[in-house]
Amino acid sequence: MSSIPSAVRRRARSIPWGVYSLLAIFTVLFLFPIYYLVVGSFETPADTLNGLHAAAPTHLTLANYHSLSQQFFSSTITGSLRGFYTVSTLVSLIVVAGGLIVNSLAGYALARMKFRGRKTLLLLVIVLVIIPFQAIAVPLYYMLNGLRNTVIVQALPFIGSAFSVYLFYTFFLNLPPQLEEAARIDGAGPWRTFLQIILPNAKPAFASVAILSFIQIWSSYLWPLMMTSQPNVYPLSIAIGNLLKQQSTPNYGEMFAFGVLLVVPMAAFFLVFQRWFIRSVASLAVKG
Repeated sequence: MSSIPSAVRRRARSIPWGVYSLLAIFTVLFLFPIYYLVVGSFETPADTLNGLHAAAPTHLTLANYHSLSQQFFSSTITGSLRGFYTVSTLVSLIVVAGGLIVNSLAGYALARMKFRGRKTLLLLVIVLVIIPFQAIAVPLYYMLNGLRNTVIVQALPFIGSAFSVYLFYTFFLNLPPQLEEAARIDGAGPWRTFLQIILPNAKPAFASVAILSFIQIWSSYLWPLMMTSQPNVYPLSIAIGNLLKQQSTPNYGEMFAFGVLLVVPMAAFFLVFQRWFIRSVASLAVKG
């Protein structure tokens, strides 16, 4: 509790119980589909589609997961679960690690360095935040067509993110400039200042960008669909779509089970970094 700013605790005490009740209702509404997904993955296909009755299961089974493991254990035609997880993990690691480096440096430069065209560049970043990825997907397809069916092509367009740059920019802009002034007095150069002074104080921003980037790339569908046609480079998001195509009659129990396999890594990643993510949100609330 001590890690939460006192101003945030005072605001929490001033919120009426009616607001808490409303938030509790919205929490249930948001969590219910996740609960339904998990429960449905342990039910037979008939029970899965039994409406709200499926939310209170009478019989649970691992048949859906067993069937998936049999279908995607080791196959050059359909691909394997291990291969799907490997591709998704590699792509996510490249995007998250590369994005944290590239976007943090760009955001720091825009927030702290003075150079000609800085305001124009910042305006360009804001404009790029507004433009959806779907608008540039086709030009990117022709630019990177030579790299189709590779892991790197699935990650390359997402390493540099205008939204991440702007998030880092706003965070670095609110850091006290006295930190850097003290570092300069001690003889630290720009790189040492960034790595030893700025970086340790920017953990909440790094955690926020890491979580948002991971969720975006892990669940990405359009770009991998355009750039992959071989099972050995399919991520999980494409594999779950192909599962439906392979079935003459959709088995929604298996679809739910595959959905759980897709969601669990995202939930685990968020739980690992949630402390710094909450600190980032809390600090923005206090500054606001």
